[in-house]
Amino acid sequence: MVVIRLSRGGSKARPFFNIVVADKRVRRDGRFIERIGFYNPIAKGGEEGLRIAQDRLSHWTGVGAQCSPTVERLIKQAAKAAA
Repeated sequence: MVVIRLSRGGSKARPFFNIVVADKRVRRDGRFIERIGFYNPIAKGGEEGLRIAQDRLSHWTGVGAQCSPTVERLIKQAAKAAA
């Protein structure tokens, strides 16, 4: 099964997450199929904290990829910010 989930990057105490499409069997920070965005929980001021490629997201959900609960929350947050 293909999932859309977060992959952690950044240094200790400064998290940065990529939103990736990956096989469910692969470890969290391992191989992925495609990177469709990022989430920076400690973005300040004018920095961009969240970006999701909506066209790729709709493509992957259209072919059956499942979103993790955290990614679903971020998608709703991005839609709210865009409106």
